[in-house]
Amino acid sequence: MAKAPVLTPRADDFPRWYQDLINKAELADNGPVRGTMVIRPYGYGLWERMQQELDARIKQAGAQNAYFPLFIPQSYLTREAEHVEGFAPELAVVTHGGGKELEEPVVVRPTSETIINASFSKWVQSYRDLPLLINQWANVVRWEMRPRVFLRTTEFLWQEGHTAHATYEDARDYAAYIHKEVYADFMVDVLGIDVVLGRKTPSERFAGAINTLTLEGMMGDGKALQMGTSHELGQNFAKAFDTRYLSKDGKQELVWQTSWGSSTRMVGGLIMSHGDDNGLRVPPRLAPVQVVVLAIKGDEAVLAKVHEIGDRLRAAGVRVQVDDRTDTPFGRRAVDWELKGVPVRVEVGPRDLESGTAMLARRIPGGKEPVAVDALAALLPGVLEEDQALLLRQSRERRESRTSDVSTTEEAVEAAVAGGWARIPWADLGEEGEARLAEHAVTVRCLVAEDGSVPDTDDAPGNVAVVARAY
Repeated sequence: MAKAPVLTPRADDFPRWYQDLINKAELADNGPVRGTMVIRPYGYGLWERMQQELDARIKQAGAQNAYFPLFIPQSYLTREAEHVEGFAPELAVVTHGGGKELEEPVVVRPTSETIINASFSKWVQSYRDLPLLINQWANVVRWEMRPRVFLRTTEFLWQEGHTAHATYEDARDYAAYIHKEVYADFMVDVLGIDVVLGRKTPSERFAGAINTLTLEGMMGDGKALQMGTSHELGQNFAKAFDTRYLSKDGKQELVWQTSWGSSTRMVGGLIMSHGDDNGLRVPPRLAPVQVVVLAIKGDEAVLAKVHEIGDRLRAAGVRVQVDDRTDTPFGRRAVDWELKGVPVRVEVGPRDLESGTAMLARRIPGGKEPVAVDALAALLPGVLEEDQALLLRQSRERRESRTSDVSTTEEAVEAAVAGGWARIPWADLGEEGEARLAEHAVTVRCLVAEDGSVPDTDDAPGNVAVVARAY
């Protein structure tokens, strides 16, 4: 009899495959409160690497990290009408504390525009205080009706940037810089996901923003996933919180603002974009463990050799882990590392010692070959870069091959329902067509210009709507 697969095959049941992989690769568990999750060490290791890479880019953009309270006075949210209306269904509200009813209920933060603006209004006095560029790494709570681990959870981890500028142009340019130079650079160059950069339609915009820029990735089943957003807030929150500065001309002016965020949803995107029927495939530039060196047997000479190889690879700048748990069968350990998607396994047994080689198993393209132990340190950095490039190429080829150019709403729905994306002129679709798409659980993921760039306005001539079903 054939052995049962470790994971449900993706082609049979993609959602079940996704949940199987999260469980078997030990990424996360469901929490005791519906919609919450426990992120296990390996899953959190992926998030930590995402944090490190993003944080470096955010700091390069001039923003500094700070921290703001988890609890927000309910009255703060009501100051910006669109904002409170947009978030009202998702709010968790605390009415009692210390055994008493609170004088004013407090909201568990769904996002921090309001409480951060309360501080900005105190900190900003003069044009010399601008631009004010702040980022925070935090948790937020949005009461999800249909939770799914990493993709939509009641509590999730993220970073949220908030900035104040002297002019509209400065704020617009900074939001665009974050969109392209921070988020897209990270997602393409580190995650290996070929995201589409675009502009949200008015109906899909962040509550309280005048423009939302998005990055959309195509997952393995052809659905879209919003990987991150950067918003121009205009002066809406500045008016609500009276955030003003004294200009060089001696006039009191309202600031212009941005906010931008990306979250643990990216872990879900990583799984669904690169995973296969054998588990995760982690891009080498992201991987907490790029190479695992496995001892096949508990022979003293073998154990000494795997630790020696580990030391050599660390010295060559490779993130490496030595697996010398020979009381666990080798086959089971190999499958576990394959499930976790570690890019390269170096397997060493007694026969390999005799020949001076090790077996090199590459997770991303697949395949095994013997390699001289002395050549590993020089060889592996190049192998890792090859595999990084392969994942990005596969992501791009999938998106291009499964995107259709269409001219009618019906054709757009057909393409999305079949598991792909559609491109349709926005002038032909419009808000009426967008509403018809929604009847089929299909949305406009973003607007792009004819040449694929990000358009300056919603109604720029030649704008194209990218249409798909989405997570």
